[in-house]
Amino acid sequence: MIRYIFTLACVLASSLTFAAEPLPGTSLLQEERPLDVVMVEGIDRFALTELAQSRELRESRWRPDYRTLDAYEKSLLPARQRFAEIIGVVDRRVKPTGIELIGTTESPSLVAQSSRFTIHAVRWRVLQGVTAEGLLLKPSDKPIARVVALGDADWTPEMLAGLQPGATPFAAELAAQGCEVLVPTLINRDSTFSANSTIGRKTNLTHREFIYRQAFEMGRHVIGYEVQKVVAAVDQFELRNQSIPLPIAVVGVSEGGLLALYSAAIDTRIDAAIVSGYFDERESIWNEPIYRNVWNLLSEFGDSELAGLIAPRFLFIETNAAIPVVDAPPTGDRKVAAPGVIQRLKKASAGREARRASLHWSRLRAELGELDTIKSLIQSPDETEPSPPLQPEILNQWLGQIAGTDIRGSIGFTDLSSDARVGFSPQDRQRRQVQELVDYTQRILQLSHRVRERRFSALDRQSVEKWAASAEPLRQQIWQQLFGQLPTPTMSPNPRSRKILDTPDFTGYEVVLDVYPEVIAAGILLLPKGMRADEKRPVVVCQHGLEGQPMDTISGPDSSGYRAYKSFSAELVRRGFIVYAPQNPYRGKDAFRTLQRKSNPLGRSLFSYIIPQHLVTLRWLADLPNVDSERIAFYGLSYGGKTAMRVPPMLPTGGNEPGYCLSICSADFNEWVAKNASTDAPFSYLWTGEYEIFEWNMGHLANYAELGMLMTPRPFMVERGHDDGVGIDEWVAWEYAKIRRHYNKLGIGDRTEIEFFNGPHTINGERTYEFLHNHLSFDNQTLPTDE
Repeated sequence: MIRYIFTLACVLASSLTFAAEPLPGTSLLQEERPLDVVMVEGIDRFALTELAQSRELRESRWRPDYRTLDAYEKSLLPARQRFAEIIGVVDRRVKPTGIELIGTTESPSLVAQSSRFTIHAVRWRVLQGVTAEGLLLKPSDKPIARVVALGDADWTPEMLAGLQPGATPFAAELAAQGCEVLVPTLINRDSTFSANSTIGRKTNLTHREFIYRQAFEMGRHVIGYEVQKVVAAVDQFELRNQSIPLPIAVVGVSEGGLLALYSAAIDTRIDAAIVSGYFDERESIWNEPIYRNVWNLLSEFGDSELAGLIAPRFLFIETNAAIPVVDAPPTGDRKVAAPGVIQRLKKASAGREARRASLHWSRLRAELGELDTIKSLIQSPDETEPSPPLQPEILNQWLGQIAGTDIRGSIGFTDLSSDARVGFSPQDRQRRQVQELVDYTQRILQLSHRVRERRFSALDRQSVEKWAASAEPLRQQIWQQLFGQLPTPTMSPNPRSRKILDTPDFTGYEVVLDVYPEVIAAGILLLPKGMRADEKRPVVVCQHGLEGQPMDTISGPDSSGYRAYKSFSAELVRRGFIVYAPQNPYRGKDAFRTLQRKSNPLGRSLFSYIIPQHLVTLRWLADLPNVDSERIAFYGLSYGGKTAMRVPPMLPTGGNEPGYCLSICSADFNEWVAKNASTDAPFSYLWTGEYEIFEWNMGHLANYAELGMLMTPRPFMVERGHDDGVGIDEWVAWEYAKIRRHYNKLGIGDRTEIEFFNGPHTINGERTYEFLHNHLSFDNQTLPTDE
């Protein structure tokens, strides 16, 4: 049998010949630009518009109870808990037992001293196996406050303590004024330890992005881990306050300013905070480093709303600080890091956000009067030029407020001795801190299957019908929390088309449908020739992979995509199926990857758009005269296989909307959570440039086994080449076995299968074609042909 061969040159010639012919029932498509570009640019505009409008959404949701301060705090408790969850502060901290001094017989804990304070090397326990490590500055006299000092990510504790140059030594200044100060080491932006030499993997990921990638998949975050370290320091201060009660404060610059803001928003035991060089409008957070990306943040929490969680406590915002500028990720042998910059605050936007924040304190005073318990929000003058952060006059003004004393001038610490430690290495300390978080996250990864299994094992398996009914709430939860669910499209699809193919076996039309304002669905419809007017046939939706186009699934051996796709759309239409090859928006490298960045802050992902695109496409296909709306199947390769695991499970048949009756995942099925989060797999996405691939808390919501189960009772198949580098057979078989067992237990084991074949990352087109014919109850229409 000779497979259908169709070259790209013929396709282009056909598109010119038939440009004026639309499909009956549609208007003429006149768009001249490539439809993938139109699609990606449209989604980009939609996402940016939604971000711009999110401020009004947040303001409409901000509804505290102002009757009393107690009522105010209680009304904000649910928001405080939601904020903690989205930054990954969900694990129980270990019980504080005291700050540990780090020392040996050769190198005691005392690092340096002055007449005003001493400095010790310390650590304190945070989570099981996770510590914070840094410096403790102890004033010589009775302390007046306890402070957690947080510098920029690339500033060491020694810089803040005045032992090394490179940063404002505000921790030393606070200690000289009488504060007890803890200075934790932050995960920095170097890339030395973003590697695994055992498997030969090294990257240019900053340590922050390295932790972010694996943690994000598990519902954790590098930000959340470091907030836990700050809050654990507060635990230690609370323990010390049992003997001498003192106010507790956090002070931070740049990355440390973010952590100070977030920590004070979560922990009401923190009496005061300084946020220097960070507080601003966040609608452009997508342009900042990806380790600042927080799922669903801007649906509820801009910086001013976080300030509202701090009110009525004391907050000082310094907007004119000259913070370090970050232009690009580190250079390296394997450049896979996400783009992102940190710039100095813009006076106008930072000032606007600070003024919004001040309204929380104003409203409290307006409602409750000038109570002593209502402190202040103070903003540094925004008309001054940028200056080094947290100068003594700023610290003194702030410290006088929280300590209730009049503090003037800079006492100084000119007599501070040099670092006395022998053989101390800040790089070794950074390595320990990075490795602790890697080990902790990998342990969560190893245990996450128990959470998923517990949730799915609770469903009713007495019958297929009962299982499907009991699974529906989980389907909706996964759609909302994992992919992000947009409102169901209601606008007219306004179908436009033009004929681009006319062969002896089929006709092809390029199609565009409207989904949302600025958002289109597009693809190529292939109609077999010779269909009777009253004949109903099944449809196979054939999905391209990463950076692909619909024509890749149609074109023959002369095309660049033939090796992977093997013209499977053309082959299936030649067998008599109606075929639709959609354009998905994962094309254009950073142009599409930043769509994920622009969507995540509102609890959305690339599939927030792809699922509605397919829903609108299904509606349109179901109304075509020759389409059997109950027999529309999905078959996708690579990123199209990723689509096969996310779109058909969310769009079932049998409801008010059309759905996919079958799904085939080719060259993608995997132990997907581990593929994203594992540091030990050489094919893990930790080592590649697909920075958009990570999905918030997938490890605890649904892996591929659970997504496959949501196809029940519809047929589901996996196509897997032994030499496909996306994974290994053992991982694929492990994950698929759960689906097979599930189907078997429900008595429908004949509706699922897996085909292993000798081959690479490609369509095989053997058992999958038989699977389609069998489960769509449609015979192969190809006439026997001699080779």
